[in-house]
Order: sequence, then structure tokens, then C-alpha cells
Amino acid sequence: MMNGNNLGFLVGLLALLVVILAWLLHAQTTQRRALSRWLAKPESEIPDGRGAWREVFSLLQRREKEASRDMARLRRSLDHFRLATQALPDGVILLDDQTHIDWMNAAAIRHFGLDPQRDTGTLVGQLIRQGEFHAYLSTFRGYRGESEPLQLHLSEGAKAKVLSVILIPFADAGILLLSRDVTELARTEVIRRDFVANVSHELRTPLTVISGFLEQFASDHPPAGETARKHLALMADQTDRMNRLVADLLTLSRLENDSQPPRSEVIDVPGLVVAILAEARVLSAGKHNLVASGIEAVLLQGSKEEIRSAFGNLVSNAVRYTPEGGTITVSWKSEPRGLVFTVVDTGIGIPMEHLPRLTERFYRVDKGRSAATGGTGLGLAIVKHVLLRHQARLEVVSELGRGSTFAAVFPASRAAVAP
Repeated sequence: MMNGNNLGFLVGLLALLVVILAWLLHAQTTQRRALSRWLAKPESEIPDGRGAWREVFSLLQRREKEASRDMARLRRSLDHFRLATQALPDGVILLDDQTHIDWMNAAAIRHFGLDPQRDTGTLVGQLIRQGEFHAYLSTFRGYRGESEPLQLHLSEGAKAKVLSVILIPFADAGILLLSRDVTELARTEVIRRDFVANVSHELRTPLTVISGFLEQFASDHPPAGETARKHLALMADQTDRMNRLVADLLTLSRLENDSQPPRSEVIDVPGLVVAILAEARVLSAGKHNLVASGIEAVLLQGSKEEIRSAFGNLVSNAVRYTPEGGTITVSWKSEPRGLVFTVVDTGIGIPMEHLPRLTERFYRVDKGRSAATGGTGLGLAIVKHVLLRHQARLEVVSELGRGSTFAAVFPASRAAVAP
């Protein structure tokens, strides 16, 4: 039988065990509550643990630091990606599977006139309101395959803009809308087509005339006497016209494709003006008053051949578009804006809307009059390229019915010293 002492010992032992268990339970509860609080608010500091919990909390702390480092690296990578995408010249718009806008870069904002704050989350079809784009988007969503780029013609105030857009599948259900501004490329293509058509037209007319006369000479009853002389004169005139056209085309091609700077020669501009006016008087045949006014003894550094071509084209144009009895005044001066070669005529003038396009190849304000005067339509294009090669610019002021002023303005640094 258990005596009183043993019973008391057992009771005391049980009481101690109960206290220990209660303390352990309280400690576990406290640690679990600390863990629950941290899990509910993981950005707070990880609590200190006791016993086995210390190892758990220590492991959690290491994992939290690793996760923070990984998140920081991911955030830096994302920031770099966004900065790189913002620097792209092409537009990038990220769409979700329903074509809502999730994100856009700076180029896309410029291309489509978007507002990141206002337009994020909006259906892209509500912002790009063009039927061809809606059809393009619907077709893409139908099969989500590779698509050909679509050209969009947009209006930006008074200016037209051409964008090439393409849709690309992204991630699981996202879509990338890429855009590129091809306005200048489209304009160049139009100029190229116009150039080919104009060259063909310019050559067809004299060839038709020559071919017609040759058929007459090859017939059983060829023209003779005065008629034959007139036909031969017209054939010679048309041949000369084709020669001038080919010569101007070759000159323009050389200027456009020559990447080397122009020859560096000291040009006696006053002497050059005298020679150009002599040629202009032959072209005028006494019908115009050609005047040299304010010719300063300033020399120019550049290619004499190219400068002669540019100045000659400006003066011959003035002769062609000035009615009989008109005056053409040529000057060469050193002014605050630079060295300026000016041709002023009292001709028919040019409507203001035509001024920006004057230096385009074959661009003519009055096509009928241009053909009658014998111009090739390339003179001002040649002038523009010569001046660009000499860091100069062409300034045009004109008033319809009262004449025009063409000024070739060279930088003062182009002034030369006599050898």
C-alpha cells in the first residue's frame, strides 16, 4: 500500500507536470499568435522564437530576406524593361484577352494621342475608331495567329500620319499592339511613284514627236523643202529637251547619292554672276531686263560646278516664269544672316500653298506653262541638294501676280579669301 509520503510526492509531481504543461501550452500559444500576426502582416518584423520555434522563425526570416532580394531584383528588371520600352521609337501597347489597355509606352501615346491615366483599362477599339482596324482586330482574335502589318492613315490636326501596326500574341491570353510611324516612308514611296510616272511622261512627249516625224520621213512621200526643215527643227528641239532632262536626272542622282563633301574651291561669285547673266540673256532673247545689283566682291568656298548649276537654275527659272518686258535682278551680298545670292523677278508669282513643295522633283505649279517654257521640272530640286551640300538653305518669298524672290543663304563661314 502507498503511504502518505508517496501519495504526497505523486500529487506534487502531477501538479508540477500540470504547471509545466500549462507553461508549454502558453508558450506555444504565444508563439503561434506571434506567427499568426506576422503572417497577417508579413511586412512587419519577424518575432523572436524560443526553442524549436526559434529555428522555425530563423528559417522564415532567411526565406523572407531571400524573397525580398528576389522581389527587388524582379522590380529592378521590370523597371529596366519599362525604361527600355519607353525609349523605343516604336509604340507598344499591352492588351488583355478582352483587348482592354493594360499598359502603353511613350511612343504609343504619341502615335495614337492617348492619355495613360484616362485610357488605361479602356477597350482599344474605342480609342482607334477605324473600321479597317476593327476588322483587323476581330480577325486576329479569331485565330490568334501571325498577322501581316496594317497601315493606318490618321489625322493629327492639319497633318496626316501613317502608322504601320501589327498584333502579336503575348503570354497566355494577352496581346501586344506594336506601331511604327511610316509617314516619311509612305511619302517617299509616293514621291518615287510620281517620279517614275513623271519621267515616263516627260520622255514620252518628245519621243512621240520624233517617232511621228520619222514615220513621215520613212513613208513613200517624205516631207521635203520647208516642211522637212521645220520637222527637223522640231525633232532637234525635242532631242535637246530629252538631253536636258537626262543631264538633270544624272546631276540630281549624283547629288543625292554623293556622300562625300563637295569640292573645296575658291569661287569668284561676282565673275560667276556675269557668266550666268550672259547665258540668261541668250535664253531671254532680249525679252527681259536682266540687272546685276549689289554684287559685292565676296568669294565663296565650295564646288564651283555645283554652285554654278544652282545659281544658273535660279536665274533661268526667273527668265522662264517672267512675262516679256519683266525685270530680273540678281544680287550677291554679305548680310547678317550670311552670304546671300538673290534672284528677284517681276513674274507671275507663286500661290502660297505651292511654296512648301517647290523643290520636289517634277513638281510644277502650272504644268502647261512649264512644258511651254522648256523646263525639266528638276531645277529647284537640284538647287536644294546643292545648297544642302554647302550647309545652305533656299528661302522663297512670292506674291501672286507680282513676282518672286529666291534667296540662297550660305553660312558666313563659307566666305573665302582670294589665293
